[in-house]
Amino acid sequence: MSLLDQLNQHANRLVDEVQGSLRKARAEGERRLILRQHRAALEELGERAYSLIRSGELQTDLLDPEVQVVESKLAELEAKSRELDAASTPPDAPGPPGDAHAAPAPEPAIPPADEAAEPVANGPGPGWDAANRFFPPSGRV
Repeated sequence: MSLLDQLNQHANRLVDEVQGSLRKARAEGERRLILRQHRAALEELGERAYSLIRSGELQTDLLDPEVQVVESKLAELEAKSRELDAASTPPDAPGPPGDAHAAPAPEPAIPPADEAAEPVANGPGPGWDAANRFFPPSGRV
């Protein structure tokens, strides 16, 4: 078998492997798309059933545990939304009534740079002292 025949055979094998990989990737992508569509349909069904149960048009005791879980999660979402709203309110803005005993705003994690400190020529800068406080010199060089 000549070198060209071997190269041709190897190239054909690579082409077959690449085409197989592409077919597999395409099928996997289509499967994931169908799965997303299935989940979306289930979500729509659940929302519709929940709205019918809440309106009283659908009566079933079989779904009571699931409805209770949905309602408890909705209550948790509302509580978190209120918490986020409170956290996003600027500290100097007036809060909701009854918020007079709110905790003071925490200090920033990184203190502002001392604008009066000037770097020392031919020596360590103003942050060197702070670095020595956190990382004391070990005496080793």
